[in-house]
Amino acid sequence: MNEMRPGTVYLIGAGPGDPGLLTVKGLRALQAADVVIYDYLVDPAIVRQGRTDAEYIYVGKQAGQHTLEQDEINDLLVQHARAGQTVVRLKGGDPFVFGRGGEEAERLVAEGIPWEVVPGISSAVAAPAYAGIPVTQRGMAASFTVITGHEDPTKAASDIDWASLGAGTGTLIFLMGVGNLASIAAQLTAHGRPASTPVAVIRWGTTPRQEVVSGTLADIADRVQAAGLKPPAVTLVGPVAALREQLAWFDRRPLWGKHIIITRAAEQAPELAERLAALGARTTTLAAIQIAPADPVALDGAILAVGAGMYQWVIFTSVNGVAAYADRLAARDLDVRALAARIAAIGPATAAALRARGIRPDFVPTEYVAEAVAAQIGDVADQAILLPRADIARPALADLLRAKGALVTEVAAYRTITPPLDPATVAHALSDPRPDAITFTSSSTVRGFVGALDGRDPATALAGIVVACIGPVTAATARDYGITPDVVATDYTLDGLIAALQAALTKHQST
Repeated sequence: MNEMRPGTVYLIGAGPGDPGLLTVKGLRALQAADVVIYDYLVDPAIVRQGRTDAEYIYVGKQAGQHTLEQDEINDLLVQHARAGQTVVRLKGGDPFVFGRGGEEAERLVAEGIPWEVVPGISSAVAAPAYAGIPVTQRGMAASFTVITGHEDPTKAASDIDWASLGAGTGTLIFLMGVGNLASIAAQLTAHGRPASTPVAVIRWGTTPRQEVVSGTLADIADRVQAAGLKPPAVTLVGPVAALREQLAWFDRRPLWGKHIIITRAAEQAPELAERLAALGARTTTLAAIQIAPADPVALDGAILAVGAGMYQWVIFTSVNGVAAYADRLAARDLDVRALAARIAAIGPATAAALRARGIRPDFVPTEYVAEAVAAQIGDVADQAILLPRADIARPALADLLRAKGALVTEVAAYRTITPPLDPATVAHALSDPRPDAITFTSSSTVRGFVGALDGRDPATALAGIVVACIGPVTAATARDYGITPDVVATDYTLDGLIAALQAALTKHQST
């Protein structure tokens, strides 16, 4: 019997923390992996990019806390590869920059296991860049040196050439050196670096949790201790550290340091999270609703009727309605030619979803509420109108159209359900740290969130937190539950919500 051919092991650098800094090649390998073996410094958002049916094994190491020793990690790589599986070894930063990737590669070579290395962006250069510090600069630093900060610099047989580091003029970058910071500073000054040399210590670089403490070799250890800065951190020594005052950008964005809760459905939350993160905010998603398929029988019947010319209008009220309708078209082997009616879209996002499927809306109201649709759609007396929408959609639009003499059919295109949010998870999200704001993008997100409070008074639970609603209908639902909205977007879109929230939080910060 032939022996099973081993699978390939990919040693992938996940980058310094920001999920957007994972390389394209690394992402492709991750998405193809059967087994993902990942470290402490890998952002969970990166891990989630892998297959849902893959096996995930956490082998993180923190100071004094090792899930597995290195030899045991090596054994895991060999074991799963020998079973014919594609294995990804996912590491923070770059696997060959103090990542022990070389040791893992040596073991794989010795075992005859196919392997590849996928370099990652090292925190040695990325963390300073996000802190506004170039590691080289004309006239200031023509070189940089990356040094382990984990070694005890006072031990007799140090592998670090302190004399050369102290006498040099290039930038010094210490990884994992917070615990030894005082000793590092003492060694450098003892070997010739001026005590006035600028230093920056960057914790959780490239992430919304980034913190930077600046000082000099003379005082940096005291400053870091006073700030309570803990690992993981990168320490940069050299004149370029002083450029942060001029070049800082990442932690100068308008929502920097703000913690914002998102209550959208899990599949829709990333869009808002990414846009808030681009403004500097840290986000936590509490998916207060879940979008699920509706019973297709009624929708399929309506689709066939539209194709037969039995409706004059189809009005889409949400992106979810567009997606559900398109899915059923595909399921019945139909395409946009089966939309033999005029098409209306409430809101630019819904219109964009239609255009992405090759459908140009005939009508988009200037305001994205039922009243504007009814007022602006024109004469619809005796016209048949189909509303494919959520099962719990409010009846206002149908009622207003019927009042104009339209023959309205409402059909559930999808269901909006409340997932079982763990009350402990919700309580933790509201307290650690206390959020600055919470966003509600629909009435159903309000209802879902309140349902997850496990009987707590909503107003009390959200005391001191800025409540932001996407529009007046959502705001009205919030008030029905005793929640007073602080922000109500005048443009009922994500753009409008983000702009209004930014204005409110910026104003709140300046007062």
